[in-house]
Amino acid sequence: MKKLATLTLSLFLTTGMVLADSPKDASKDSPKEAAQPAKAAAAGAETTKSNAEIAAEMEELRQAMQAQQEQLQALKEELAKRDREIEAAREAAAAANSRATEANTKATEAVATSAEVKSTATALNTTVASMAASNAAVVNSAEMATSSGQKKDEEKGPSTIRFKGINLTPGGFIEAATVTRQRALSADINTPFTAIPYGNNALGKLTETNFTARQSRLSLLADAKFGSTKVSAYYEADFLAAGTTSNNRQSNSYVFRQRQLWGRLDLENGWAFSAGQMWSLATENKKGIVNRGEWFPSQIDPQYVVGYVWQRADSFRATKSFGDKFSVGASMENGQATVAAHGMSTYTSASGAVSTNSFAFAPGSGGGLYNAFDGTGYSPQKLPDFVFKAAFDPGWAHLEVFGIVSTFRNRIYPCAVVSIPANTTATATVTGADGTVYSGDYTNNVLTGAGALANPACSNTTPSSIGASNDSRTGGGGGFHFRAPVLNKKLDVGLTGAYGNGIGRFISAQLADATVRPDGTLSLLHNAGWLGSLDWHVNKNFDVYGYVGGEYAGRSSYAGYTSVAGSNATIPVTLAAEDGTTIIYPETQTTWKTSISGIGGYGNPLANNSGCSTENPPSGISAPSGGGTCNGDIRYIGEGTLGFWHKIYQGEKGKVQWGIQYSYFYKTGWSGSNNGGASVSPHAVDNMVWTSFRYYIP
Repeated sequence: MKKLATLTLSLFLTTGMVLADSPKDASKDSPKEAAQPAKAAAAGAETTKSNAEIAAEMEELRQAMQAQQEQLQALKEELAKRDREIEAAREAAAAANSRATEANTKATEAVATSAEVKSTATALNTTVASMAASNAAVVNSAEMATSSGQKKDEEKGPSTIRFKGINLTPGGFIEAATVTRQRALSADINTPFTAIPYGNNALGKLTETNFTARQSRLSLLADAKFGSTKVSAYYEADFLAAGTTSNNRQSNSYVFRQRQLWGRLDLENGWAFSAGQMWSLATENKKGIVNRGEWFPSQIDPQYVVGYVWQRADSFRATKSFGDKFSVGASMENGQATVAAHGMSTYTSASGAVSTNSFAFAPGSGGGLYNAFDGTGYSPQKLPDFVFKAAFDPGWAHLEVFGIVSTFRNRIYPCAVVSIPANTTATATVTGADGTVYSGDYTNNVLTGAGALANPACSNTTPSSIGASNDSRTGGGGGFHFRAPVLNKKLDVGLTGAYGNGIGRFISAQLADATVRPDGTLSLLHNAGWLGSLDWHVNKNFDVYGYVGGEYAGRSSYAGYTSVAGSNATIPVTLAAEDGTTIIYPETQTTWKTSISGIGGYGNPLANNSGCSTENPPSGISAPSGGGTCNGDIRYIGEGTLGFWHKIYQGEKGKVQWGIQYSYFYKTGWSGSNNGGASVSPHAVDNMVWTSFRYYIP
């Protein structure tokens, strides 16, 4: 269009020149006739009048051209930066062409009447032509700038995709990682802290080195605004999960793990509401209380570090911010108990059937899409966990205080573990081939141990659900997070502390929440955790981190657990006939062994720890022995971690970094007996090293 306008302008100017010359040539060829004086005078007056008008019009045109030229100059400066004004430049050029055509017409009329006017018109034509050429150059330059910008944008690409008014931002990273452990755990990059082996574990006599890419992560953030309300949704997943048939013998067949999947609504008044699977409200934030604003240890191990408070559970959360200095929040989070059941009261029939006096878990329902093969099972929660938090941001630090309320429930069966009746006498009768009848008495129940233990509240002598009821316990606790930048924000210093009853699941090592009393009710354990952290930002490409943390589970031990167990044996019984003849006949006799002095709970000092250092041979090619008897429940787990990250590249095309992490673990168990000798407190130590090479999606 610009080229067409320029060509049209040039044609008009050329035509104007031709028309301007035509009258002059015609006057030379016309017959020379003497003009009458009166007519000559009139013509002179008419010519003078016409020149004055043309001069005024020419001045007006020059002023218009000058103003137009200034406008085009401004456009020339702005078009390089703002593509949207190109159309305005084109319209301005079209207006200039229109004015140039009008000027050309008037110049032609002027040249027809005066040679002097012709000279002025020629100069004007030259100016217009120059301006048209300049305008073409400006438009062409703008087009080149736009083309260059488009090419640059195509190379750079947007970090956020706009789709139907929604901003879509992909993210994640691809990782190639390794883990080397001094004492093997038969584990991928994720470390089960409680499984660090004692000296009796045969697997712990070996080292292991595993290569993995399963921590690679994908994410997608979607956000949009509706007036003053912001709506956002986030999805994040990795491959750190194992189905019942998953393996890595040839191909990676692990299931795709959902890490986060939530939606959030932010209102202008500071209220925000979130729902879905997300980090626990008890997890530390960097500032305020916001999703995707959590603070994470920088380590490679995806189990994070001992002492770190976290979980990712389906939640409903509401938060309120009061400016930039203070925020509060509350959430309801999916609950799940962890119970260490040692020494439960049991009844075992002579045929081997077992019943206990309580249950707190159930295997998953396959039809309900819970894992039916998980030996731990799922706790039937009465209520979700409730978490509360307040966050303070005075400017020089970030401080949080939080509280947790958890409800635990199980079902109690007081008549499930009962004694058998007192010794009874049975009569055996046998008819011989000749019709002779032989008979005799014998004791068919033999009681050993504590003897008859009839429960006065139970009329049954075999396990029954009589008197069954639900039992609920409420636990909870609280803690704090503190983090502050020092040394010109080169060093971040952090400290976390948590303490309560039944909050072990909220801390990284996952120590037990509760244990079981002799009567089947739950006893909540005292749990505590702490974590100190240092993150040193050496420069923009190099970070060094160090963490030290620990977790504790308190003692809750009991005696008086009941066990009733029967076993059948064939015994010879002498039978006599009326005529005095006898025969020997085999009969089944049941021996019942009963105890009311069983020990149990968590960390019982009478627990047998005599085999905590004894290694036993395997039971098969794929079944290393767990070792001798070692009932030392975990008292404390500690970890010290040191590592670094080095950014190789960070720019428009993403980020590439690599790092190394070293961790030292130690685990101690509650002391127990050693076959009557001095008490034994088992302990374990493991050294682990991780490496990681990651590419982050831009």
